[in-house]
Amino acid sequence: MRVDLDTGAAFPRNGGRSDVLAIGLQVVFCGLNPATTAERDGHNFSSPTNRFWRVLHLAGFTPRLLKAEEEQELLLYGCGITAAVERATRSAAELIADDYVKAVPELEAKIRNFSPSNLAFLGKAAFAAISGRGDCDWGPQSEVFAGARTWILPNPSGLNRAFDLDRLTRQYRDLRSKL
Repeated sequence: MRVDLDTGAAFPRNGGRSDVLAIGLQVVFCGLNPATTAERDGHNFSSPTNRFWRVLHLAGFTPRLLKAEEEQELLLYGCGITAAVERATRSAAELIADDYVKAVPELEAKIRNFSPSNLAFLGKAAFAAISGRGDCDWGPQSEVFAGARTWILPNPSGLNRAFDLDRLTRQYRDLRSKL
């Protein structure tokens, strides 16, 4: 990742998807890890079955439905994107708890550097492994990670059948109402 020192904006590495970050955002959405489609397309949440962009719009984070190719526009709305684990997989189920634990130093440095107010983990797996808690619920958490308040939101992946679009949107809207 290359960072513009004047604006703090993060730019892609040599190809592939990258973080969408700037200094002082209201919230950074932290996916478990990139999908192979995101790595291939060069944009976060680019799979047509992923509901991330639709949910952000419906929950009020963006005034219009953004496309994955417009991900940098999120910065205008005080939002960013990163991943707990940088390695792309077809499914997050391919990751184990140790993958998240090993990724902590890089994630912690990134969050300290960009200083968002909130870090929203998209799914419980990363937060549970990092915090050592297996009993976490959806919503705000008592832990602070690298100076940011933490939240757990449901993963917007189309593979997440436990949350329909309405229920997913309600969870994200709860965070939005607290910013």
